[in-house]
Amino acid sequence: MKTKNVMWAALGAGLMVVTCAAQTATSAPAAAAAPAVAMTPSKVALIEFEEVVAETNEGQHALKDLQTKFEPKKKDLDAQLAEIDKLKKDLQAAPATTTAAEKSARQKTIDAKERALSQAAAEAEQSYRKEMQDAIGKIAQKMGPVVLDYVKQNGYTLLLNNTGQQAGLSVMWMTPGTDISQAVLEAYNKVSGVAPLEAPAASAPAKPAASK
Repeated sequence: MKTKNVMWAALGAGLMVVTCAAQTATSAPAAAAAPAVAMTPSKVALIEFEEVVAETNEGQHALKDLQTKFEPKKKDLDAQLAEIDKLKKDLQAAPATTTAAEKSARQKTIDAKERALSQAAAEAEQSYRKEMQDAIGKIAQKMGPVVLDYVKQNGYTLLLNNTGQQAGLSVMWMTPGTDISQAVLEAYNKVSGVAPLEAPAASAPAKPAASK
């Protein structure tokens, strides 16, 4: 679950849109004198919403597809980095007969390649983050109603999102069963109909060396 910082902006909309819609639908015209309302016992639910979205079967497929899409770009950046490292080593190992002008020219080539690599890496990261936000954000939009249905059906009166960020919710103590993350994860996977990722095939154990 390492995608919190990237996904937060997209994920927040998932619950926000649904919650606002629910509040609008249930609001009534203000009355002259509101009747007294009996207080009901509080039942608080906690969810790590952004992590649950990313951990759904649909989220895992989306992230895997994105990693596959950007794998060629990653290999290209790795190759550029390896080339720069080689140029640096060659320059350091240059014979004493190498002129200052030649060393300066080779250093300028290295600097130019480093700037180009830095720019390409930044652009690739920006594109990756945007596409991940778009993909995960769409799942968050669909998960919102699932979360609210679960909360209502189980009698919760308050839902808190534990973002794990510095400014997020700080939980000091909770009773077992308060965190509904796993339950909502399973509920959404059931509704989405998306199958989980296949587990990687286990590697065969190494054969013992033949005794001489």
